[in-house]
Amino acid sequence: MLKTFDLVLIGVMTATAAVTYTIKHRAELKVEEVHRLEAEIKLEKDTIDLLKADWALQSQPNRLERLVKAYNEELKLQPTESTALVHAKELPMLKSEVPVPDVTEAKASAKGATEASAKSATVASAKGAPDTKGAQATAKAQPIPVPAPRGEAEDADQIETGSVEE
Repeated sequence: MLKTFDLVLIGVMTATAAVTYTIKHRAELKVEEVHRLEAEIKLEKDTIDLLKADWALQSQPNRLERLVKAYNEELKLQPTESTALVHAKELPMLKSEVPVPDVTEAKASAKGATEASAKSATVASAKGAPDTKGAQATAKAQPIPVPAPRGEAEDADQIETGSVEE
């Protein structure tokens, strides 16, 4: 007759066998996934090598020269002169980088200057000494400074020629 302790041990052995089988099955699935990923990586590396070889073939100077001669009528290609190459700092600013002058600030400052000159003129006339020179100087509208395109103002005399640095 089986005692209770024997039944408990049989249950524990059955549970551990089930857990061991489950762990073994999951490990086998992970190994299969690793093999599948390694195969995909090898395929991608082979594809990259093939594309590099194709690029080397397509960009051979002799082939490009033949194409230039064959399509010269349509493309009208000419060699690049060394004076046509510039550095990135010599290029003008993009339109998105150019600061937009704020018209409302200019109007407000001009209005404030006019009011200040009117006040100083009335104070000066109240004292008996007209201050027309100071009033005229403050009444003039100040121009809004707009920065020159990058490279034009600073390096206009120092333009270098040569190849573009990468």
